[in-house]
Amino acid sequence: MKRYSIFFVGILFVFQSCSDNIKEEKELKQFFDKYRVNGSFALYDNGRGEIKLYNLERDTTRMSPASTFKIVTALVALQTGVALNDSTVINWDGVTRDAEDWNRDMSLAEAFKISAVPHFQELARRIGRDTLQKWLDTLHYGNMTMGSRVDTFWLDNSLLVSPDEQLGLVKRLYFDQLPFTKGAQHTVRNLMLREDNTNYSLSYKTGWGLKSENKHIGWVVGWIEENRHPYFFVLNIESPDENPEVSVKIVKDILAHYGFFDGKM
Repeated sequence: MKRYSIFFVGILFVFQSCSDNIKEEKELKQFFDKYRVNGSFALYDNGRGEIKLYNLERDTTRMSPASTFKIVTALVALQTGVALNDSTVINWDGVTRDAEDWNRDMSLAEAFKISAVPHFQELARRIGRDTLQKWLDTLHYGNMTMGSRVDTFWLDNSLLVSPDEQLGLVKRLYFDQLPFTKGAQHTVRNLMLREDNTNYSLSYKTGWGLKSENKHIGWVVGWIEENRHPYFFVLNIESPDENPEVSVKIVKDILAHYGFFDGKM
C-alpha cells in the first residue's frame, strides 16, 4: 500500500517544514547489494535540517511494523499503568517456544531487549483493544488499522506504516514531543539504547516480519548521537531469507560510510 502527498516524504508533515534539504543518495545501493536485499534508508540531520534518502518509493510505502511497534506498545503500557516501569514483570505462560530466551518470566526491559513477542502480546491484551486503537488514532500511526486480533495486528499486515512515518515517530520520541508523559518517553528511549561510549550513543529498535511466503521485511529505526547532536535513521529491507542481523549490519555500514562512530560528527 502506497501513500502519496505533495511533500514526498511524510516526515515533512511531522517536522511541519517544507524547507528541509533532501538529498537522494544513490550510492547507498552498494550496501543493499552487498547482502543481496532490496531496501530503503533515510538519515535526518536534525541540526542542519538535511535528509539523506535512498529509495524514495519504498520510503513512502506502508508495510507491517513488526517488532518496531514495541516502541508504541511500551509507551502505551507505561502511560496507562499496565507496566509501572521497565522492571514490571510478566510471568511466562508456560508455553515452550522455539526462541529459548522467551521461555521465562521477564521484565519489560528484558522483553524489549530480546524482542520477546509473547511478552508484548500479553501487554497488548492487558492494555485492551479500545485503548490501543485510541493511541493509534492519536498518533496517526500508519493506517491506524488493528484488524481482528488485539495481539497480532502489528505482525499480520493489518497495521501498516511507512519508513518515513517511523522516522517522524522516533524524532518526536527523542524530543519528548509525543503525547505521552516525559517519564514514559524517557523510559522507552533508555530501552532503545544499544551502544554508549565516549564517541557516540546508538539507539534503535529492530523488527522482522513476513510480508508473504517468500518475502521477509526487516526494520531498524532509531538515532545516533555524537557530540550531543542527534541524527535519526530508518532502514527497511526486503529479503527472501530470514536474517535479522543483516538489517543492523547495513545500518552500521551506512553510518560508518558517513563518518560516524569516531565522535567527529
